[in-house]
Amino acid sequence: MPRFMGFVRMEENIGMPPQSLFDAMDTYIGERAADGRFIDGGGLFGTEDAVNFVVRSGEVSRVDGPYAEGKEVVGGWSLLEYATVEEAVADQREFAELHAKHWPEATVVATLRQVSGGPETPGD
Repeated sequence: MPRFMGFVRMEENIGMPPQSLFDAMDTYIGERAADGRFIDGGGLFGTEDAVNFVVRSGEVSRVDGPYAEGKEVVGGWSLLEYATVEEAVADQREFAELHAKHWPEATVVATLRQVSGGPETPGD
């Protein structure tokens, strides 16, 4: 079955989500874990302790956070498995709707990307 990576991006330092969103997400994730769709996932700390290695012109340099220029950060991730792409897309919309309902003042981007099974290139 195809696997997908979900990301939640949002503005950094917007505060904690309301408890109602945590409660709704516990139910949402619990249902998907019970039927095997949810494989793993979690929230991420802010970028204040982030470490990046930048490769530019064949040279590697380390760049530590925080990043004043960063406006949006990945706040969480998930690894999911669905029978079809359509099922994955519909479920990602439901995930986004939970955020709209329980945290309407936040701008959240819920991204879904299919996980590659190997070295194939797009269009193969």
